[in-house]
Order: sequence, then C-alpha cells, then structure tokens
Amino acid sequence: MRPSEKTQREKGDSLAEGYESELWDFTRINVTQNDLRELREIWNSWNDEIKQLFYCNYGHLPYLLDIKVDKYLFRALAQFWNPAYSCFTFGRVDLVPTVEEYMALLNCPKIQADRAYSRPVNIPLFLRKLMSITGISEQWVAARIKQKGDSKCIPWGNLRDLILAHPDLKKRVDVFALSIYGLVVFPKALGHIDEAVSDLFD
Repeated sequence: MRPSEKTQREKGDSLAEGYESELWDFTRINVTQNDLRELREIWNSWNDEIKQLFYCNYGHLPYLLDIKVDKYLFRALAQFWNPAYSCFTFGRVDLVPTVEEYMALLNCPKIQADRAYSRPVNIPLFLRKLMSITGISEQWVAARIKQKGDSKCIPWGNLRDLILAHPDLKKRVDVFALSIYGLVVFPKALGHIDEAVSDLFD
C-alpha cells in the first residue's frame, strides 16, 4: 500500500462528507486523436544512431505512436475522475501516478525520482522556450506561434519541417520529443503543440 493511500484510509477525505462526483452525468468523452502517420514515418526513416540518441535523452516515448486509444475505457474511467483533486477516486481512495510509475510507463531514465518538481516562479515566455528547444531565430518562432483558445501553441507542420531539415541532430531529436509530448501525451488543440508542453523541456 502506498503512503498516500495509507494516510487517506487513516485520516479520511478532506472533501465535504457525502461528496459524490456528478461528472459522469454531464461529461461528453471525445477520443478524437491527432494523425500520427507523419511522426511514425519520421521515426521509421531514422537510422539506429539517431534512434539511440533519442532513447538516451527521452526513453522509449516512440512506442506511444503505436498505442490504440480505447474509447470505452476512457468512458468508464470518466466516472471515477475527481475534479476536486484532479485524480481518479476509486471508493474512498485517490489514485495519482507516482514519478516512479511515470518513469516505468515512459521508460525514461532522465526523470529524477528523488527530486521535488515544481513550476518555477519566472517562467520564460513560450517564444523563448521554443527558441531554446529548436535553436531557431526569434523571428522564425514568433511568426509561427498561434493563439488557440486560452493558450498559445505552434502548428505541428512547422515542427515537422524543422525535424526534417534541421542541421543539428540533437535539435531534431528534441523537436521530435516535443512533438510526441504535444500530439500524443498531452494533446490540447488538434495539430498543434501547446505552450504548457514546452515546460517539460525547461
């Protein structure tokens, strides 16, 4: 039993007694996905040297490109989502993946399990983060940033062109990883990589 589960069972829930999520009653589950064919084609075109560079820096993320989304599983899970805590609640137990579980899921050795992760106070602008990740000029990046809803993003097509043509192999790998995070792991707007995803590379 994990410490968080043990504590919750001993101390109980901090929500009001008798709270029951009504999310299932008014939630519409949409499993529309980004088209990942181009990402797969790029990955399959790379030689072993580039793939090894990717594995060393970002683990086995590319295997996510072949996982099929089970819409029925998502619909079933929605009834257990707890919006008050942003986690899944089964009975009286809240379940949130640990850093170690994310490491196993993504097979990413670079995650530091013994470190506390927090959002820095002074976050660089999305423009600056993209410049750092891509190694491309401010003018190029600024011309491609779009506003989608309440956040900024960059179209996947612009990043695809960079991956295919960037002279720096390491930057190609970085932009490919950013694309997987933005299109597969944390998708927000179809065909775009959201600014929040760039925090993972900060």
